[in-house]
Amino acid sequence: MYDIVIVGGGPAGMTAALYAQRNGKQALVIEKAGFGGQITHSPKIENFPGTLTMSGNELADKMLSQILEQGAEIEFETVTAVEADGDKKTVRTEEGGVYEGRAVILATGVRHRMLGLPGEDDLVGEGISFCAVCDGDFYKNKVVCVAGGGNSALQEAILLSDKCSRVIMLQDLPAFTGEQTLQNILFARKNVSARTGVTITRLLTADGVFSGVEIETDGVKETVACDGLFVAIGLIPENEAFRSLAALNDWGYFDADERCLTKTPGVFVAGDCRSKAIRQVTTAAADGTVAALAACRYIDAL
Repeated sequence: MYDIVIVGGGPAGMTAALYAQRNGKQALVIEKAGFGGQITHSPKIENFPGTLTMSGNELADKMLSQILEQGAEIEFETVTAVEADGDKKTVRTEEGGVYEGRAVILATGVRHRMLGLPGEDDLVGEGISFCAVCDGDFYKNKVVCVAGGGNSALQEAILLSDKCSRVIMLQDLPAFTGEQTLQNILFARKNVSARTGVTITRLLTADGVFSGVEIETDGVKETVACDGLFVAIGLIPENEAFRSLAALNDWGYFDADERCLTKTPGVFVAGDCRSKAIRQVTTAAADGTVAALAACRYIDAL
């Protein structure tokens, strides 16, 4: 039996493993895809304390090496269920794995809702971005499009309009759905233009480099040239399988505050999967710290 089983190998999960190991607890991290989570989509990270610049993959590799050096164990499997039976928690995976722990930290993260267009995955980090705070500086004095029309898209566009020469909003609905205050701020800026009722039908490249999008309005297609596309059409938390252990809010995020506690003793949550206002690599790592220390205190009290 492990002391702490951590579901998810992003910054929150790996930080949790680090703090668990350094507090004398044996941690197992179960990750279904690749360690690092959303940060691996960032070609450069320049807002992580203590490091001027590095790629998301570099940060993920460093974090993974660090927890392995500390003695954490890892498994590449997809967790489908967690069962809580008093002091024992049982984690089951799609591959048939069964792992037991005294505590569990759910650091399941989120995935960005994608446009579903051919070649999209290959262009993530190479023309397609999701975070203006993370990647906006790479498009300074350039032209970008923002796909979406809710609060997130408007907030991203406001940040981008401070850096980019032009920001083009592309909304598939007849009107923008975000707060009117945000719309007033954004559309008062001279370098911002908007198109509503448009569908992005194709991603364009020139010599393998992203060069723009094809859009369709009322059956008419046209090309919009741009240097980058920021997709802000929503995040998808993957928490439904754990609803019996941790309450979810209306948007599917774990309904837990900064203490990272759930309604189930010995089950904690951390990272972007948790209800929060800011989702950054630093806030995910902070959650991992809080959840791990809370799990250690729980185990020590058994």
